[in-house]
Amino acid sequence: LVNHGIPHELLDTVERMTKEHYRKCMEQRFKELVASKGLDAVQAEVNDMDWESTFHLRHLPASNISELPDLDEEYRKVMKEFAQKLEKLAEELLDLLCENLGLEKVYLKKAFYGSKGPNFGTKVSNYPPCPKPDLIKGLRAHTDAGGIILLFQDDKVSGLQLLKDGQWIDVPPMRHSIVINLGDQLE
Repeated sequence: LVNHGIPHELLDTVERMTKEHYRKCMEQRFKELVASKGLDAVQAEVNDMDWESTFHLRHLPASNISELPDLDEEYRKVMKEFAQKLEKLAEELLDLLCENLGLEKVYLKKAFYGSKGPNFGTKVSNYPPCPKPDLIKGLRAHTDAGGIILLFQDDKVSGLQLLKDGQWIDVPPMRHSIVINLGDQLE
């Protein structure tokens, strides 16, 4: 989705600050994890782990953004703004799905609301260069458990694939776009 209403400047800032955060706070820990598991010297295919470095921001029903120790205040502020824009976009998309399915406009929002409100979070992932890409995949094949997944993809590094008719198809990155995935709860 390219006409999503999220300012390009905000997307650029999120990307820049996320990469800075990884370099400053997560890169060394990831290298230590790789070394501790001997993954830099594997000789056979590794099928029981994902080659990614992540952290999770929970926004709703209660935020954890102030509890994460490594985030500086400017990054927290930017990610809160980004989350507000993503939440608004997700709600608009759910309304459009309802309209196209002939449902009451707020039907899906009500369905996801639950007793404490909707669950909404951001998984922030980095995929460092892998020394053995033929033996260690970025992510194992999986489905997304949520309702609607909005993916802000790095526009310089491809890797996202989807399974269609038994074939893995590359999803080419597109600058400033948001990839929309319907998760298991909507399927």
